[in-house]
Amino acid sequence: MKTTEKQSVWAKSMPIKQQMQIIGQLIRYARPYWKYFTSAIILAALISVVNILLPMIIRVYMDSYLKVGRADLQIMWFFAGLYLFAMVIKAVMQFSQAYLYSMGAEYMLESVRRQLFRKLHRLGMRYFDQVPGGSILSRLTNDTMSFTTFWQLFSSLVVAFFSVVSSVVAMLLLDVRIAGWLLLFLPILAVVVWYYQRYSSKIYRHMRERLSELNARLAEAITGVNVIQQFRQEKRMNAAFEETNGNYFTARKAMIRVNALLLSPLINLLYALGVVVVLGLLGIRGMASFVPAGMVYAFVTYLDNLYNPMTSMMDNLSDFQDGIVSGSRVMALMADETAAPQQSPVAGRTVTAGKIEFQHVSFSYDGETPILKDVSFVAKPGQTVALVGETGSGKTSIINVLMRFYEFQSGRVLIDDQDIRTYSMAELRRKFGLVLQEPFLFYGTVASNIRMFDQKISDRQVRAAAKFVSADKMIEALPRGYDSRVVERGSGYSSGQRQLISFARTVVTDPKVLILDEATANIDTETEQTIQTSLAKLQAGRTTIAVAHRLSTIQNADLILVLSRGQIIERGTNDELMAQRGTYYDMIQLQNSAHLD
Repeated sequence: MKTTEKQSVWAKSMPIKQQMQIIGQLIRYARPYWKYFTSAIILAALISVVNILLPMIIRVYMDSYLKVGRADLQIMWFFAGLYLFAMVIKAVMQFSQAYLYSMGAEYMLESVRRQLFRKLHRLGMRYFDQVPGGSILSRLTNDTMSFTTFWQLFSSLVVAFFSVVSSVVAMLLLDVRIAGWLLLFLPILAVVVWYYQRYSSKIYRHMRERLSELNARLAEAITGVNVIQQFRQEKRMNAAFEETNGNYFTARKAMIRVNALLLSPLINLLYALGVVVVLGLLGIRGMASFVPAGMVYAFVTYLDNLYNPMTSMMDNLSDFQDGIVSGSRVMALMADETAAPQQSPVAGRTVTAGKIEFQHVSFSYDGETPILKDVSFVAKPGQTVALVGETGSGKTSIINVLMRFYEFQSGRVLIDDQDIRTYSMAELRRKFGLVLQEPFLFYGTVASNIRMFDQKISDRQVRAAAKFVSADKMIEALPRGYDSRVVERGSGYSSGQRQLISFARTVVTDPKVLILDEATANIDTETEQTIQTSLAKLQAGRTTIAVAHRLSTIQNADLILVLSRGQIIERGTNDELMAQRGTYYDMIQLQNSAHLD
């Protein structure tokens, strides 16, 4: 039902006031590059002056020399040279104006993308839980790209404004009465622009939302292609894509229809009516008195100068509306308050012993459905605390709260007897080492993934970390060893290889607290046995919080917490829990029987 709600929101037209607010925000982003835009506007004004002078040159030549027979060869070459000189000046100014405006727009686009990318990494995890990755990608690429054409239209708008002003002034100087009749068309044009802005915003908002859905569908199909093929879901995915693509195509058709009707065809019609008015009024006047041919030429030329930029502006008005809608989506992301949990760090406070304490902590992802309920435990320095329980019991949620990925609603989390909020996020990230069930490898090399692109970590440290977790032999067996290439998500490596690299990545930073989120769940038994000894060395002297899938891996833990529906229902060592013959005992028996089968 969410999709229907979104569609109803995006189906509404955007009020003029809101459009003006978005334009104001976009102008603020362009302010650092004001020199480019200001220079372009000044050049646009100068071009309009030249546009006034060019017909004047021809009119003077026709009415003052050609008509009376005074146009000798010298006069002809003088006016031809003067006209050519003015055209060359105009061409140079047009090039400079377009170049400066485009460069200002490109700089602004590059700046917005950088700010948007930084904003994405400041948002809390809840935002990414609620918004599809394809929609975020669409805002970062398609929506920001629309800013370039948006500013190009602004350039057309500036040129059109000066052209209208200069053409109206020139026509008033030629003949006030005829100019007055022609000015009657401007209110009609204003009404068309107003209606187009009001109606097209609805269409463009709908189209942009369909494009986001299309990107989300593509992202899902590409990232999940192996699962799609494994479960033979190609037909279903193709049908879903056809539907989404069809919706986008329908939205595009609606946009094309409104543009085809309300843009350049209507401007051309108004221009043609203007020419009819000029020729008609001058024709009537010509019945009673002489009408200079230069005046006819000048009026038609000024009329052309008035409507030509208008045609260009109206043709680009769709890009302007696209930019407004895209701007609203980008600004909505910029203004999103789904921030990462905030810290109030005390200067100089560091994690030293690594003691962890949860005091009556309650947590919910959406603020409504409780996930953790009154969770309390203590992990003393150097101890290993294991979290076990069925899927959805809250094990990973404890990790998310401890890592400050999400804000908890009540209770306290203490590190070395100090509130976790009083440490800087950088200190927590330095002293907490996290190993996930599904490790993520970045484009680069094996070495760069171990040091996480931190050049302060030497090659010797990288090799030592790999050796510590018994990953050195595996890495050295690769074609290029530590310089072997890693592609997207490390798809060229097995689960065990990726996990060993992620272990080395964690070890190389020498964390004080080690957090293992089912880190050995996807590793084969042989590889698991290889790293168990290394893990024991790694855990020595460090506080470890381990989410366990295989219960056999945590039987030596100092404290085992059994969770169910967000609550701790049993706690103790392996021997103590086995003696209780409760939930933990049943889980052990179930796993043992599964292994026997």
